[in-house]
Amino acid sequence: MPIGEKQIMAYEWKFNPRPYSDEEAKTLLKDVVSPETTDWHYNTHHKGYVTFLNNIENALEAVDRSKANGNYSEVGELKRRLTWNHSGALLHDLYWECLGGDGDMNKGKDIIKAIEKDFGSLDNWKADFKACAVAAKLSGWGLLVYDKLYSGRLINVFVDEHQYGAIWGGIPLIACDVFEHAYYHKDGPGRVKYIDNLMNNLHWGRINDRFNKFCK
Repeated sequence: MPIGEKQIMAYEWKFNPRPYSDEEAKTLLKDVVSPETTDWHYNTHHKGYVTFLNNIENALEAVDRSKANGNYSEVGELKRRLTWNHSGALLHDLYWECLGGDGDMNKGKDIIKAIEKDFGSLDNWKADFKACAVAAKLSGWGLLVYDKLYSGRLINVFVDEHQYGAIWGGIPLIACDVFEHAYYHKDGPGRVKYIDNLMNNLHWGRINDRFNKFCK
């Protein structure tokens, strides 16, 4: 950093708790992922995104921004990996928030009503959501998103890795992680079985709360 240039203060990202304890997760999520995966996925993979976010923030605090260019620069690579790790951390927060329920849709009356309006029926939504999750790359996500800034409706999308294919201004409401590490330990290559189990384990009460908080 050139002498006299003011530093940009590093932001501290938080590793957010799940809405259930690690021990509770092993029981609540056992039909979706193995007990070991509930630990590895959260305490290693998810935590890693937050750790690297903070490492990147600290590096950005002192990087020489005058050397930025369109080919390769330290600031460019740091900025690129910041958004990737940010997306990974955010989607994992949502993933855990969505899970741990019994699939009871009576707890999600507002979001269910919106789904029926925008997709024609709940079955139409389920079929389309499942297709999105199956069609994503081996490292990707299936997502229900509220397109707040453009069409004002619910849309199912998939993103490759954590963000390629994301909608600007879209608010994710349901996240299905289809990276292979999410399900291989329990179901092997059975991605469809994993997705079915995940949809049966959704916590519609928390999904409904998120919809009312961010999409009304």
